[in-house]
Amino acid sequence: MIIPAIDLINGQVVRLQKGDFDKVTNFAFDPIEQLLSYQNAGSEHLHLVDLDGARNPVDRQLDAIANIAAALDAPIQVGGGIRTQKEVETLLELGVNRVVIGSLAVKEPQLVASWLEQYGAEHITIALDVLLDADGNPEVLTNGWQQGSGKRMSDAVEPLLAAGMKHVLCTDVDRDGMMFGPNFDLYYRLRKQFPMLQWQASGGIHALDDLAKLKQLKVGGVIIGKALLSGKFTCEEALACWQNA
Repeated sequence: MIIPAIDLINGQVVRLQKGDFDKVTNFAFDPIEQLLSYQNAGSEHLHLVDLDGARNPVDRQLDAIANIAAALDAPIQVGGGIRTQKEVETLLELGVNRVVIGSLAVKEPQLVASWLEQYGAEHITIALDVLLDADGNPEVLTNGWQQGSGKRMSDAVEPLLAAGMKHVLCTDVDRDGMMFGPNFDLYYRLRKQFPMLQWQASGGIHALDDLAKLKQLKVGGVIIGKALLSGKFTCEEALACWQNA
């Protein structure tokens, strides 16, 4: 599945490089109009990151998220520093289809497992962001990619499997916002190790050929942000490529 994505700061569409708030690219797009264009092109799921909320939950852009969810028919998943059950419930009540949980899933897996059981695996996406070490082994990062957790992917995944986890968004931090290609080997290994999960590949998408290769690896979805916003290809082209790959 192709999952077009936008990031928001103060209601404005932006993209960061490697999650660095000092490396922001601003786009002069209305977020609702942009997401509607993706929906009208045929996208069956959309992705939104609340970067203000990621930095400080007090600044979560709830009004913008509510307006976006109300304007869309396509399901939307929303992430950005979600740390409490109240935040999960608020977002679901606003019409968000899936809430993305990142650092907390690594730090407090038992708590997040209880949310998976309570709200269902179709309403919780687990985000596991990784940085490869010198030997190519992925370490899971936390706190907006600022801290290493000391955990390998299997350490983070296995405690949540029993709770029914299904959707996992995995970003190779070194590729995020850089547009020099995704880490195909990473997704090959993840699919091989955990074939029961619907992996969402994120980071580095820059050409239609990337999408075809990822579909061949049988990932469940591909998050595409900067490549669409900067006009590397259109949403229609991405959807057609995925369908025909």
